[in-house]
Amino acid sequence: MLTIGFLLYQRQDIQWGKTLVFFAGMFFFDLTTTAINNYIDSKDNGQVLPFERRNALLIIYALFGISTAFGLYLAYSTDLVILVIGGICFICGVLYTYGPLPISRMPLGEVVSGFFYGAIIPFILMYINMPKGTFISYSLSFETVSLSVQVVPMLTLLLFSITPFAVTANVMLANNICDLEKDITVKRYTLPYYIGKKTALYLFAGLYYMTYAAEILLVVFGILSPVVLISLLTIVPVQKNINKFFKKQEKTTTFGVSIMNFILIMGAGILSVFLSVILDRIM
Repeated sequence: MLTIGFLLYQRQDIQWGKTLVFFAGMFFFDLTTTAINNYIDSKDNGQVLPFERRNALLIIYALFGISTAFGLYLAYSTDLVILVIGGICFICGVLYTYGPLPISRMPLGEVVSGFFYGAIIPFILMYINMPKGTFISYSLSFETVSLSVQVVPMLTLLLFSITPFAVTANVMLANNICDLEKDITVKRYTLPYYIGKKTALYLFAGLYYMTYAAEILLVVFGILSPVVLISLLTIVPVQKNINKFFKKQEKTTTFGVSIMNFILIMGAGILSVFLSVILDRIM
């Protein structure tokens, strides 16, 4: 929604057919990765699945097949860039908890989840809706393969992606901080294990502050309307939640502040961007 608001503010025509296909593929693949996570976790921690293991596996295959079909159709109706980027998304999504060395058991969970949710999703949406060559152009032949990247649009994407990246990464970071001691007992060494809980808490706060800095820069560079600055007011409840988490890091009582901050920051960002679209059309 944030990316669609951005595209509307930039007066880009939305390819609703492709956009809906992407949303469907993304939705079913998100269900797939969650199902894989639960299936794998149930083998390690004794968690009881709501289905027999054989049926649970069939559900995973079905979800994966549906999401793959949507992804391949989107790639067919777009180009090789979407096929390659989408393929990387699928590989990382499956390997997040599956395989001999799952990503979730390494100090990469925050970066990987934040990058794919915060940067790749906006990139794909922008790529399929903006004019061909806006971000990447390529040519293939038997003799050469050439690829050119447009720097300014890519920098704009990266700046735009800071907010969804940071709030998504912080959900994972808060989870890993709360589970630090328990994770160590099962030999799951996440980012807080390597940098220490105190540093992890400062990183938790710093990522939220980055979202507000990015928002100001987006306005300064004329990428978004000054209207979106009203969402800066969310820093008051967000800071209260940060303070609450600093006092206690507990899954049952304080982990939820990361979800609340996600909703506050992303919700305010989406509403303010769409408000700027409406005001832009009126004026």
